[in-house]
Amino acid sequence: MIQIVCKSEAYTYNVYHIVKAFFPSEETISKVEEKASHYVMVRLPDQREIVVVKEQAEISEAGSINEDGTSCGAVQTLEERRIKYWIDVRLYHELQRITGRSLAWGILTGVRPVKIAMEKAEAGWTKEQFVPWFQQDCLVSREKAGLSWEIAKREQKLLGRLDYEAGYSLYVGIPFCPTVCTYCSFSSGALSDWADRVEDYLTALMKELTFVGGRYKKRRLNTIYIGGGTPTTLTASQLERLLACIDAHFSRDYLLEYTVEAGRPDSISEDKLAVLRSHGITRLSINPQSMQQKTLDLIGRKHQTGEIVEAFHLARSLGFDNINMDLIAGLPGENVRDMEDTLRQICKLGPDSLTVHSLAIKRAAKMEWADLHRDTEEISETLSGMIARSEEAASQMGLLPYYLYRQKNIAGNFENVGYARADKMGIYNVLIMEEKQTIIAVGAGASTKLILKEPVPMPGSKKKKMTYLMRSENVKAIDAYIDRIDEMIERKSRLPDNETG
Repeated sequence: MIQIVCKSEAYTYNVYHIVKAFFPSEETISKVEEKASHYVMVRLPDQREIVVVKEQAEISEAGSINEDGTSCGAVQTLEERRIKYWIDVRLYHELQRITGRSLAWGILTGVRPVKIAMEKAEAGWTKEQFVPWFQQDCLVSREKAGLSWEIAKREQKLLGRLDYEAGYSLYVGIPFCPTVCTYCSFSSGALSDWADRVEDYLTALMKELTFVGGRYKKRRLNTIYIGGGTPTTLTASQLERLLACIDAHFSRDYLLEYTVEAGRPDSISEDKLAVLRSHGITRLSINPQSMQQKTLDLIGRKHQTGEIVEAFHLARSLGFDNINMDLIAGLPGENVRDMEDTLRQICKLGPDSLTVHSLAIKRAAKMEWADLHRDTEEISETLSGMIARSEEAASQMGLLPYYLYRQKNIAGNFENVGYARADKMGIYNVLIMEEKQTIIAVGAGASTKLILKEPVPMPGSKKKKMTYLMRSENVKAIDAYIDRIDEMIERKSRLPDNETG
């Protein structure tokens, strides 16, 4: 067990996640002792201690990173930011010395490292300025610094097509799957457990959609994303009713992208794909996660690898020309050779985009780190090899990296990267990471993100509009969502109306 003692609650988040990045499989507990003589104390399983004490003379001017991986705002004082930054750097170097390992993302603990590159690009920085700064300030590797800049510039170009002021995006959540995968932490349920409530759920969902369509009819809808769960768990007739409801209440005059996740091949059929095609779905996601049958069996996906191939070819035959496929690197029992074989099979199919996730195990998942039966160093080496092979395979297919994000408890402290053809990059995927446009989300567990602008007095008579993010959450439990749908709608009715930006 690893024990962490911090003098202030403000230090615990970064310290905990930096320690977990070096020791992901170790049980770790943390507590705050305000009377402690040190800033931070970390006791490792072998009883060695790392103690970070107050040495104001060493507090750097460079510290500028928040817990979420973005540049610090005015919430913390400059001194607080410097102290936290200095603690993170000192702790990182000590753990690096003890373990003999470095982390590709250095001291960053947030899920959106590319936001930092985006901020600098928007401020007029060049790559030659950004890469060495990112390496020195955040201790990231040169490779990750370069990748962050490359993706940020592609995101800038892609998001330039959107209307931030009057536009918005729509997320629709379908929380049902054929079975629940062991690594999954989403608030979805197996269809067999909810078969008698699916119709009730759809009724509630369409009621919320009808409200949202009316409330935001003056805004310009840029993207729609139907996710889950597995939306194609619904029957063809249920999909027809859902999509018809969206058609009836939302204009497509400014729609740039319409995505449906058909993640599980055992949920895909010709009649369902025909329904999606008839409603103008422009982007489809068919997610194998692995092409190793032993792995699919182990993680609870009750289908054959051959069904993945059949579903992909069926979608192509019906005219879908923008198909994404997801893979997970680091699944239990897999090595680099397994990933190479999976990628070989994916390359034969030729998807238009490929998203490669590093395995992240969260508290809500059935799988635990102990299930991997590998030590930290082995996991890191395996993940590194899998990610390198994925980059090579994506390049061979003509796919470019266009979005990146990280997750808590991610294996090897790596990342998830989306690759796509230049004209097939998923706009919604970038939006959900960069948080530059309002996303109205409906369904159980759906999280609405409002991007609002408020005039702020500046020196003289001028006023500047400051941008801030407001969240509104729906309840996660499926039955609670059904029973409390009027409350979910009431929550949205109370949200600020920012139609004019």
